[in-house]
Amino acid sequence: MDNTHTTGEFRSGFVSLVGRPNTGKSTLINALVGEKIAITANQPETTRRPIRGIRHEEDAQIILVDTPGLHRPRTLLGERLNESVKETYSDVDLICLCIPADEKVGPGDRWIVDALARFAPTTPVVGIVTKVDKATKDETGERLLELYGLLEEKGEVVPVSAMEQTQLDVLVDVIKRHLPEGPKFYPDDHVTDDDRDTRMAELIREAALDGLHDELPHSVAVAIDEVYDNPTREGVLNIHAIIYVEREGQKAILRGKDGRRLSRITHRSRLEIIELLGTNVYLDLRLKVAKNWQTDPKQLGRMGF
Repeated sequence: MDNTHTTGEFRSGFVSLVGRPNTGKSTLINALVGEKIAITANQPETTRRPIRGIRHEEDAQIILVDTPGLHRPRTLLGERLNESVKETYSDVDLICLCIPADEKVGPGDRWIVDALARFAPTTPVVGIVTKVDKATKDETGERLLELYGLLEEKGEVVPVSAMEQTQLDVLVDVIKRHLPEGPKFYPDDHVTDDDRDTRMAELIREAALDGLHDELPHSVAVAIDEVYDNPTREGVLNIHAIIYVEREGQKAILRGKDGRRLSRITHRSRLEIIELLGTNVYLDLRLKVAKNWQTDPKQLGRMGF
């Protein structure tokens, strides 16, 4: 192990990024890890499980946990997502609260800070103002002051842009200062502890969500059905996956006119999966209705929630 820190110590720990849905947490994790770990989409509540991405530094290993956005739940799925967030709070060394620079601090942010005080009263919190590339300097300054006040003037607040890689090194230094001394948890070539099928399913879901309207994203789930070597084409992996929706009308939306949208989803996710696996793939996507799966405990369990 290369312990080149000036004090000779190596730091490691778990860092949870929290915030309202759609505050740029997944994009920030991908930027910090240097590889696509978490899917991103314009709709809120894209992240459904805590995702771990790993940043390797010479003197530290930062395990980043992207939690679903904490929100007032409307379905059983929403309740389970919130439970998974609360469990994560109690297991991490540092919490980073994300607020976008282009949106004023609101009741949802205050609700999260109250939840942090209840579920992780002793865990240090760092504030991050995200998406500074989308805001003026004055707006960013306002957000920094609002966030500092929201955290009751305790802890540090850092402005960043994941898209433009601005201030990420500053954020990493701040995070490292809060981590305990400890060993590496993962080998140097690890960037996530998500398994292959989970990552493939998430890439398909991201492609399916692209360009959808607000009513549909929460209803989309993806399961990998089968993965095997193509019997006739060497070096090709056959992947069969199912995209679940809750109603027939949603199935029609995803299929699109003459099956064009489904073809686009298949094409985009196939390219992403090829990049992930480093091998050629044949991807077969099917659409299925799982009626009201978000409120059905059995179906939620089958889909891993």
